[in-house]
Amino acid sequence: MFSAIPSGLSAATSPSPPASAPKDAASAAKQFEAMLIAQMLRSTHEAAGDDGDDSTNSTMMDLANQQLAQLLSDHGGLGLGAMIAKSLPKK
Repeated sequence: MFSAIPSGLSAATSPSPPASAPKDAASAAKQFEAMLIAQMLRSTHEAAGDDGDDSTNSTMMDLANQQLAQLLSDHGGLGLGAMIAKSLPKK
C-alpha cells in the first residue's frame, strides 16, 4: 500500500513519478508543465511559512498542490506545455 521512501528524503520533498509514461511529446510537455507548477506552488507555501510542522499536513498539501498543478496544466496552465510541444520536431 505504501512505498518506502529512501532515507534522507521526505514525502513532501521527493518528486513523485508521473501517473503514466507520456505517449507523445504533447503529453510529456503537459507533465513537465504540471511538475513546474507544482514546484512553484510548493515554493510559495514554503516562503509563506506554510511548510507545516505535521508531516501529514505537509504530505496532504503536497498532494493537493500536485492535483491542482495537473488540473491547471490540463486546461492550458501557463502555456509552457503548448510552446514546448510546438517547438519539438514532428516525426
